[in-house]
Amino acid sequence: MVCTFLLNANASLWANSAMQQPQVERQFNDGFKESYSGRKYNYNGTAKTRPSSAHQNHNSEYSEDQPYIPEKNPDGFSFNFKTLNWVFVFILILAVGYLAYTLLNNGSSKLFSSKNNSQLNPSTDISAKNIAHADIRMRIKNAENTHDYRLAIRYYYLLVLKQLTLKNFITYEDDKTNADYMQAIASQKFSKDFAYTSYIYNYTWYGEFDLDVKQYQLAKQRFVQLIKKVDS
Repeated sequence: MVCTFLLNANASLWANSAMQQPQVERQFNDGFKESYSGRKYNYNGTAKTRPSSAHQNHNSEYSEDQPYIPEKNPDGFSFNFKTLNWVFVFILILAVGYLAYTLLNNGSSKLFSSKNNSQLNPSTDISAKNIAHADIRMRIKNAENTHDYRLAIRYYYLLVLKQLTLKNFITYEDDKTNADYMQAIASQKFSKDFAYTSYIYNYTWYGEFDLDVKQYQLAKQRFVQLIKKVDS
């Protein structure tokens, strides 16, 4: 009974204190919805649907084999690694082809070599084996008689190389170039004369320049003067 009395007394005191406290009514501020707008307060999300199979091949880049669509640059540029791989393969094929071409041409591609570095005797019967005994002056005379002044200039240049070989200034070889002979006689007094006659020869023979009689006589004079200097 004592316990019941105490419980009833406490309940009465709590009820009286609750009734004595004032009731406060709360209200929402005007425009409170604007403070809770934006993506971070959107808890519903955006519904996304997978494209139907009828339009998948035409209007979408999505497929089961490619679930991730590569991102594209806003400027319209997209980077494709497959295309890059094909470029590397193409460059590799060109490099192998160029190497094979170079090897088949005795190490000279002739794509970037100048006329000054061209071999001297691809189409003549004069070679390193017989140049010392070849009658080049007779060949010059025959070319002059047929008015083939371009061929005569070629033989004059071979005559210069023959005289340089006999005087031990150079060693004539079939695969040497004009630049090789220029380097061999660079310290000689007639090196500039040789450089000029080399220019005449390259311009006339490799440039396929046809000389008239007057032009040939002027060129011939420079070769004759050089041969005299070599022999002296």
